[in-house]
Amino acid sequence: MATESTTGPITGVPPSPSLESLNKQLNNCGISEPLTPFPGSNPTTNPVDVYRCYIAHVLAPITGVELELVYPALEWTQNLEKGDLILAAPRLRIPGKNPSELTKEWAEKFPENPYVRSPTAAGTFLQFYFKKDVLSKLVLSSILSRKSAYGPIDTGKGKRVIVEFSSPNIAKPFHAGHLRSTIIGGFLSNLYESCGWDVIRMNYLGDWGKQFGILGVGYKRFGSEEKLLEDPINHLFEVYVAINKVVEQEKEAEKNKAAEKGEKQISNGPTDQEALEFFFKMEHGSEECIAMWKRFRELSIEKYKATYSRLNISYDVYSGESQVSKESMERAGEMMREMGISSESDGAIVVDFKPHAKKLGKAVVQKKDGTTLYLTRDIGAAMERYEKYKFDKMIYVVACQQDLHLQQLFMILKLLKLDWADRLTHVNFGMVLGMSSRRGTVVFLDDILADARDKMHEVMRKNEEKYKQVEDPEMVADVVGRTAVMIQDMSGKRINNYTFDMARMTSFEGDTGPYLQYAHSRLCSIQRKSGIPIPELLNADFSLLTEDHAINLIRCLAQYPDVLQNTLKTLEPTTVVTYLFKMTHLLSSSYDVLRVIGEEPRLSAARMALYESARQVLNNGMRLLGLTPVERM
Repeated sequence: MATESTTGPITGVPPSPSLESLNKQLNNCGISEPLTPFPGSNPTTNPVDVYRCYIAHVLAPITGVELELVYPALEWTQNLEKGDLILAAPRLRIPGKNPSELTKEWAEKFPENPYVRSPTAAGTFLQFYFKKDVLSKLVLSSILSRKSAYGPIDTGKGKRVIVEFSSPNIAKPFHAGHLRSTIIGGFLSNLYESCGWDVIRMNYLGDWGKQFGILGVGYKRFGSEEKLLEDPINHLFEVYVAINKVVEQEKEAEKNKAAEKGEKQISNGPTDQEALEFFFKMEHGSEECIAMWKRFRELSIEKYKATYSRLNISYDVYSGESQVSKESMERAGEMMREMGISSESDGAIVVDFKPHAKKLGKAVVQKKDGTTLYLTRDIGAAMERYEKYKFDKMIYVVACQQDLHLQQLFMILKLLKLDWADRLTHVNFGMVLGMSSRRGTVVFLDDILADARDKMHEVMRKNEEKYKQVEDPEMVADVVGRTAVMIQDMSGKRINNYTFDMARMTSFEGDTGPYLQYAHSRLCSIQRKSGIPIPELLNADFSLLTEDHAINLIRCLAQYPDVLQNTLKTLEPTTVVTYLFKMTHLLSSSYDVLRVIGEEPRLSAARMALYESARQVLNNGMRLLGLTPVERM
């Protein structure tokens, strides 16, 4: 088996073809009138924009509505039966006229042309269907020439975005929430990067707090240098569990002792006290304690890097709670006090949001003993990030359980009148239900991926004949297993909870990761068997692609750039996943109709050009999702 040599998305987009070369191409299709682009449109990289520009310029005088209103009203459709572009008459805001009557009137007035068939009035909608000859040449030549650059539009040039995602807690399990944040954040980083943004991938680790006092004490009692070097994340978790057991036992003993004496419990036991002292020393710069903490952090990060690379993810910055300076937090505290945002309450410093947004309630930013909380650290962190990176956008990929926390954070930054406060976005998501590994209910990312690999291997073994043909079944099982986990996560809307179902996600039946990988490897197989060199496909005669299956597949491939532009608005991985499944369904119904092997050479070449274009778009979409497409399986 071979996986493709490159992993991850394309970084940046090569120069687009010029408008001059596009008009030359249209001229070769029999269209002599040069295309007039609409400001902000991308006809040289998005074939559908060629049609938008033409339709908008024709429709504006017919409707009596300004071009600026007509162009954005021409939207792509999820269902090809409803057209390639659709216009809702109410969008044009024409007063006192029946929208259904208007669409009929406009359809009748629309002239005969080489781009689209006569529009169809469907109630208040006007449906446009592209003519096949121009479409085939525009779409297939664009895909075959732009290759991995087909799809993204360079709309983010000169802009910077920080994407904060994954953010596990050192010495604690990498739970389902971290898995979702990792997958969604990785995808969003790829999406923005492919569209020309300068992306800073940031991992904000849970690497500070009393738990490190507990861990420090625990390591002195239960730690093993050998195990720490071998598997730092699992060993630190083992230590954390062992020492917490001691703390709980002592806490219970202190509780019983106090109850026997009829007194109030004032201590949680000696180990808890020792942990508090250890963390106190950390906060006050004890060399011994800081050195131990630093080592735990660095070893954990090295292990995380290896695990993340299996998901085609790397980070530009491993930040964390420990990296937020005391000065930044103090400055944030002073600004809140001076601007009347915070006030004292029973010795603590609080922010009352009720005058601004009742549902946000109150939040403590500093405890009675002067210690800061997550919220204070996050305010300081945001301020430091803007000072350092001058971002145009910052995205926090964090579970919906943190909705209130992020709303409070964003509100405080707005109240501080920071002019970049409106550049922050919270991309939230629901829970994963029923997730456990074979090793128990405490889940580490490595365990999840190992289970998916083993299950995939099991599924592959069921087809002995195919299994024998795979060069490296372990490797294929690993790549396809990871795909299974990631596609299950991205298949539904982010906010929805879903049940972690290993059997379903590793099946080749239905809309699963293995199904996508199979579709890609099948297209690679057709290309290998055809014997037609890929560079020759650009010279194929696309006018030979006349069957409905071929035309519908080309119409679907044309939509990919629009899908990505829409995804930048929704920030939903499922927008891309749903599109890829729709496209692969069209593919699977085409194989029997659009045969390549044994056909007349010119027809074989045209069909191979179509299949290679579909493979390229599938490959581009899979890489954007963080997957590694396989060539054989």
